[in-house]
Amino acid sequence: MTPAFEKLQKQLKQLPGLGYRSAERIALHLLVEKPAQLPALVIALQEAAGAVRRCERCGNLAETELCGICADERRDGAVVCVVEHVPDLVALERSGAYRGSYHVLHGKLSPIQGVAPDDLNLSGLRARIAAGEVDELILALSNDVEGEATCHYLTEHLPAVAGDHHLKVTRIGFGLPSGGGVLYADSVTLRSALDGRRAYQ
Repeated sequence: MTPAFEKLQKQLKQLPGLGYRSAERIALHLLVEKPAQLPALVIALQEAAGAVRRCERCGNLAETELCGICADERRDGAVVCVVEHVPDLVALERSGAYRGSYHVLHGKLSPIQGVAPDDLNLSGLRARIAAGEVDELILALSNDVEGEATCHYLTEHLPAVAGDHHLKVTRIGFGLPSGGGVLYADSVTLRSALDGRRAYQ
C-alpha cells in the first residue's frame, strides 16, 4: 500500500472500536470503492470540528451555549442524571425513560490510568448543586471498580456542596450486568434500571 494510504489507515485505527482490518476496510471503501463520498465526509468533519462544542452547563454536545436538553424548559432540571460519556446520555435518551437533565463527566476516576477528580467535568456540577438547582443526583455510571469509585467520591463530596439544601443521591444498578455500562444496555434494561434506582450507600 502507498504511504498516504497507510497514514490514513493508521489514523482510522486510533478511533474507538476500529482494529487493523476495520480501518483497512474503511480506507479502501473511501479511496477505492466510493471515492465520491470522501469530499462530503471531509467537509462534514471540518464543519463539526468548528461548530460542535461542550454544553456549558452539562457537558453534552452543543452548537450554542446550551445543548438542546438543557435549553428545553419541559425537562426537570432538578433531577440530574450523571453519566460518564455522551454516548451514555444518548442511550438513555433513546430509551425514552427519563425526562430530567444530565451531567457528563467525560470519564471516571482511575488512579491506575492517572484520572483524578480534577480531570473530570465536575466544576459545573458543583456549581449547579451549590446554587440549589439540584434535588436528586442519579448516578448512571458503569458497574465496575472505576464506576463504583467515582460514585463513592461523588456521594462523599457533593452533598456537602449543597449546604442546607437536601440533595438526594441515587444509583441505577438493577438490570445492568456486573461489569457492564449504560452504553450497551437495551431500552427495557435502561428503563428497569432507572425505575429501580436506590439510595447509594
